[in-house]
Amino acid sequence: MNKTLTSLAIIVASMLAGCGESAVQAPQQTAKVANQSSTPNIVIFYIDDLGYGDIGSYGAIGVQTPALDELAANGVRFTDAHSSAATCTPSRYSLLTGEHGFRSQAEILPGDAPAIIRPGKPTLASMLKKAGYATGVVGKWHLGLGDGDVDWNQDVKPGPLEIGFDYSYLLPATGDRVPTVYLENHKVVNLDVSDPIEVSYSQKVGNRPTRLERPELARVVADTQHSETIINGVSRIGTMGGGESALWVDEEFPDVFTGKSIEFIRANKDKPFFLFHSYHDIHVPRLPHPRFQGVSDMGPRGDAIVQMDWMTGRVVDELEKLGIADNTLVIFTSDNGPVLNDGYQDQAVELLGEHKPSGPFRGGKYSAYEAGTRVPTIVYWPGKVAASVSDALVSQIDMYASLAALVDVELSEGEAMDSLNTLDVLLGEAESGRTELIEESVGSFGFRSEQWKYIVPTTDTSNTEFLVRKDIEGGFMAEAQLFDLSKDLSEQNNIAAQHQDKILAMDKRIKDIVANGYQ
Repeated sequence: MNKTLTSLAIIVASMLAGCGESAVQAPQQTAKVANQSSTPNIVIFYIDDLGYGDIGSYGAIGVQTPALDELAANGVRFTDAHSSAATCTPSRYSLLTGEHGFRSQAEILPGDAPAIIRPGKPTLASMLKKAGYATGVVGKWHLGLGDGDVDWNQDVKPGPLEIGFDYSYLLPATGDRVPTVYLENHKVVNLDVSDPIEVSYSQKVGNRPTRLERPELARVVADTQHSETIINGVSRIGTMGGGESALWVDEEFPDVFTGKSIEFIRANKDKPFFLFHSYHDIHVPRLPHPRFQGVSDMGPRGDAIVQMDWMTGRVVDELEKLGIADNTLVIFTSDNGPVLNDGYQDQAVELLGEHKPSGPFRGGKYSAYEAGTRVPTIVYWPGKVAASVSDALVSQIDMYASLAALVDVELSEGEAMDSLNTLDVLLGEAESGRTELIEESVGSFGFRSEQWKYIVPTTDTSNTEFLVRKDIEGGFMAEAQLFDLSKDLSEQNNIAAQHQDKILAMDKRIKDIVANGYQ
């Protein structure tokens, strides 16, 4: 267990202390929206590391996002929408399972980690299959694969196909981790069996040089963590041998993943389908296709945002060409807040200009402050969702119960235990969303209760140096922090000392949620 997970486990354990033997129960669900029991196609665009202020409709400067701005102008644009966590793996886990990542000790995984969503665990995909949906996932996975010690030269499973997806075309972990190959369903794409793949995160394998050994061979300067095996001129985390014919080219991601998503849509256009289109952009290494290089004022990070916008627009255009856009619910969001310096030197800081990736909020990826989980979120459904801006508090963790209500699937006892039915809010038919929400970070919890934001105190300092390198305010302090977001949106004025009774009540409520879910 790494330092991050250890510190969070300690916090969860302390929260549970004294809670007794309360049985875990499913949360109370709000009434299902009337006349919304059809089975529209569902497309979730899940972007990586995109901050609240990183697209035009949320105030971006120095980068143009016309496709997304059009979706925002014709759908519901949320101003208080959140991922469940400030990092990718627990957010993805929560989106697909409807429960907080800390319940399964979800953390940022190495590239050879076993599957953390195990066969038999209900997922958003398996739930939608009950309603007759074809289900597919394309892009970044980063939820582990196999049972540990994966042999990449054989069928790799369990994976998405064992938890409800009919089709998968994956980046197994992230672009900065080996293995740097595509995985289609159970098999590595284009693998030559005479050149088997070997992967290790504990020792060097294979003959490829590392950046530490041959820095002149790497075209991007990286920190020590990202300076192992060099592939496509970029050093990665972990080492890899073999598999030469199967290696990806980073610059080809937009065409490969967009093409696979469109293939899935075309193959299933005559029946209801669910597509989880999970992007690598704008995660590091940021290596946009040559046609997107230089199209922004912010270097590779800005160019990757433009590339991401093009990918989204290309899929939406295909829905329109096929005549199914009016029967497709599109949800666009990000897995966590932004980070500029995340292992590679690509001038993201130097070329930022006046652009504010976190918008008006404090913190970023990894952080307990609002920018860690408050992310751009757009819901678009032509003819069904009216153009509007919503200030309701909403969470990705509620996609599960909300979509179950949309397609008339009744959840079983304990299924998606943290997910609430907020369908009416997502569709712009109600103004009030959640009243409370746990925001998971790498060192503590943030907790929203209406306009109040509480950050649980911690004495763990294991992430201090890490966050200093990233130039991100984590918000992890030994004293409690309390902010009134109705007056202090950027969390600058800690008023905990004036509201000790509220702190005690919020501590108690967090314990209740950790033990029993939202009730």
